[in-house]
Amino acid sequence: MTTLSVNLNKIAVLRNARGGTEPNLRDAAETCIAAGCGGITVHPRPDRRHVTAEDVAMLAGLTRDRVEFNIEGNPFAPARAGYPGLLEIVRTTRPTQATLVPDADGQVTSDHGFDLGRDLDRLVPLVAALNRCGCRVSLFVDAGSNTGFERARALGIARIELYTGPYAQAFADGNYAAELDRCAQTAALAVAAGLAVNAGHDLNQRNLPAFRRAIPQLAEVSIGHALICEALYDGLAPTVRRYLSALA
Repeated sequence: MTTLSVNLNKIAVLRNARGGTEPNLRDAAETCIAAGCGGITVHPRPDRRHVTAEDVAMLAGLTRDRVEFNIEGNPFAPARAGYPGLLEIVRTTRPTQATLVPDADGQVTSDHGFDLGRDLDRLVPLVAALNRCGCRVSLFVDAGSNTGFERARALGIARIELYTGPYAQAFADGNYAAELDRCAQTAALAVAAGLAVNAGHDLNQRNLPAFRRAIPQLAEVSIGHALICEALYDGLAPTVRRYLSALA
């Protein structure tokens, strides 16, 4: 079964736009968990524009022994005021999974994955440190990647997360077979190397079923933006349940 991990960043964006505590991140997480999601995802960024380090600490306590907790971030982004760095956040909160994403400070959203042939050497000490924290390590990679999976597994990386933005755009344009095939081929190579496969970015209720059918080994999808947008119209709990139905 594929786990649905709900990314709560957009709830925090809305809260931060006004200040205060509403919409309440704790209440949103509780609603998603009660609706049946298997995980909560956050991506704290150094500029604190949405989920903050304090939010992560709260959610770590709320999710523990209930659902998986996934923290995303750039492991190379330096610590600064209000942001202690991804590794320190993981050390203090002990999530189920740390997903490493090569996004720069100024990016609006993640838009590319690691190049395993180029980037693995830099990641070796960070992966080892994260494994010592007891969390599973996942790497954000582009569909079409075809090398480095065996070495990644040997270094202690457990999963990849496919960047699905190009697939989602191709689906919206009505011609997605080639992008879906790229995703499926990369997933198959990763599985053959002993890695599990996650996916995320711009997946929604329309494009998710075809993606799920093409990658039967899919371990987890992390969905935030589309799910929260749909929930504005349909309600958060019903939207979570519809995603679960799409994955079934």
